[in-house]
Amino acid sequence: MKIRSKITLVFTLLTGSLLAIIFILVFFFSYQYTEKEFFRRLFERAYIIGQSYLEKDEVSEQIYDQILKKHYQILPEEEEAVFQVNVSRKTIDKRSNGKYSDKFIEMVFKQKHAEQKFDDGYRVGILYTDNEGDFIVVVSANNPYGEAKMNNLRNILLVAFVSSLFVIYLFGRYYAGKVLKPISKITRRANEITATNLHLRIDTGNKKDELAELAITFNNMLDRLEISFDQQNNFVNNASHELKNPLAVILGETEVTLNKERSAEEYKVALHTVEKEAQRLELLVNSLLKLAQVGHKNEGLMIESVRIDELVIEAKDALDSSRPENNILFDFSDLPDRYDELVVTGNYNLLKVALTNILDNACKFSKNQEVIVKVTVLDSSVEISIKDKGVGVPAEAFKNISEPFFRAPNVRGIKGFGIGLSLSQRIINLHRGKLLIDSELEKGTEVKIIIPIHLPKFLGLKF
Repeated sequence: MKIRSKITLVFTLLTGSLLAIIFILVFFFSYQYTEKEFFRRLFERAYIIGQSYLEKDEVSEQIYDQILKKHYQILPEEEEAVFQVNVSRKTIDKRSNGKYSDKFIEMVFKQKHAEQKFDDGYRVGILYTDNEGDFIVVVSANNPYGEAKMNNLRNILLVAFVSSLFVIYLFGRYYAGKVLKPISKITRRANEITATNLHLRIDTGNKKDELAELAITFNNMLDRLEISFDQQNNFVNNASHELKNPLAVILGETEVTLNKERSAEEYKVALHTVEKEAQRLELLVNSLLKLAQVGHKNEGLMIESVRIDELVIEAKDALDSSRPENNILFDFSDLPDRYDELVVTGNYNLLKVALTNILDNACKFSKNQEVIVKVTVLDSSVEISIKDKGVGVPAEAFKNISEPFFRAPNVRGIKGFGIGLSLSQRIINLHRGKLLIDSELEKGTEVKIIIPIHLPKFLGLKF
């Protein structure tokens, strides 16, 4: 069932239920009023009958004639009875023939009046006191006019109820369509959006109601998708370009070398060139694999206690092998007295990769000038500051600095792939840390790595 039909049905049922309750109450109170009104008339008739039968010798002729005129206005199927009773003994004249129930007579004695509804009509009784004694006056009659009115009211209410349901259904369907019209527009617009036109957006309308919030949320999702697609396209293009360069050198060098007979020395030179480009290709492939693993396979990674000062020293030792000309200096002046305050939980190998990449960038882009590494303990985290005196990062490049293969314009001449910082960013994010970069062109860059001491358990990592 479509939402429009559901809304219409629910609206019709709720409104119909409310109308049914109202109509039932109207009929109920009208019926109660009709009964009370007829009982009141029966009481009046009972008093008139008591006056006409029992007080004839005590009133004037003119008053008696008025009573007779009232008495002649009898009710349909009216039956009258007057019985002498003994109030103190609560006994009744035998002429009643047991026609009236003991409960009815007892109520007359107790309350001096009683009313009763039975299958054939209505009955009232009153205790009438006269100079001749005490009497019970009983009047019974039918109320065909009242019943006819109630039947007519019932029919009117039934017709009104059925007609109202039909009208309510039509109005409900019309307004449900109007309410859902923006959703239909959103659906049509969403169907128009594909991978080739992710720049399209959904109209947000007045930006005040829930449908506007839905459209805004959908547009935000499209923004993220568009950015992801652009990043993916850039990644594929850059990766293809970076992979193609060493392969082209290897193939070209091999083709030229095999074109004719070469001396042993020429073969050695060619093989050194091939080896160099193959190593470059291997480094690029390994970097891409690490980037993919950190981005998509962070479940089940082992974490352990990692001492940050030791991690920094080991990262430098690893860099000494690949870049022995580095000039990395440590500033341990702010280290705490207790070494356990330097311990964080995390994956040791990944943190080492992240730190080594950032140290390598600092040395590479500063041409092996002095790089200061400082470790500071904060309230609930440990901060590693890496400060160099390199070329810096242009302001316009900051927004893309963490994207894979992105390289700022002022470092295009320096060898590299543009993967290291992106990989480090993902590793720090995995550890719920922060990577902060502050740079000034031609004056240097400071990178701060902030790692929480206690890693949240919801990362899916194994302890």
